[in-house]
Amino acid sequence: MRPAQQWLRVVKPSANPRTRVVCFPHAGGAASFYQAWGPLAPDDVELRAVRYPGREDRLLDPLAQTMEALVAPAVAECSALLDRPLTLFGHSMGASVAFEVARRLQEVHGARITGLFVSGRSGPGWESLPEQSLSSAPDAELVEHLRELGGTDTATFDHPDLLELILPAIRADYGIVERYQAGQTDGVLDAPVVAYYGDEDPDVDADSAAAWAATTRASFTARSFPGGHFYLTDHGTALMRDLLSRVGVPAAT
Repeated sequence: MRPAQQWLRVVKPSANPRTRVVCFPHAGGAASFYQAWGPLAPDDVELRAVRYPGREDRLLDPLAQTMEALVAPAVAECSALLDRPLTLFGHSMGASVAFEVARRLQEVHGARITGLFVSGRSGPGWESLPEQSLSSAPDAELVEHLRELGGTDTATFDHPDLLELILPAIRADYGIVERYQAGQTDGVLDAPVVAYYGDEDPDVDADSAAAWAATTRASFTARSFPGGHFYLTDHGTALMRDLLSRVGVPAAT
């Protein structure tokens, strides 16, 4: 397996896809977060999810410490998928990773993706950071933050052995988010951008989601769903239907 090929898991294969969707997980998240989306994609849509190092079946791989360390390998593998229309979706930290991948694919490979779908993340320049660094916070404080945020099986927090496995990846990802600077982002994409967010998310609202509009010279749309930061765990079907409809594909029935 080439190093780049370690980075994408096929969640829903397609023998002859008319389009591909690549999904980027949140901080501390893994490719399995999108496993439930496989049945939601029709037979002519190939669904893949990014496998960040240091978790699940890449548990022994060194953790990424910079945004570039996440972006460059994903670009390498996504560049091999450009024989078909390509859509990128990212949630929370994954939205920033997906944006950087889309920008690199366009700037380096001249590729105009079908669409960039960002979720649970404020647009560049509008990101909110906690008053205290979560990447270096005490375990108890970090766990309490994760409980409030949702998205992780709460039973995990009651097992020290499991915490020992997952907290390093979460800390590393939070460090990436805390150090990330998008730089010049105005009008850098030619692809349509869609921003999704939960209407009860304490860190993303209509204004901060709308800030993504500045990143594209094409169309922009924002849509909210009921719920908090991990609204998509309850509204995956509706979200997938909306995403596919915007790239001209009817959802699976």
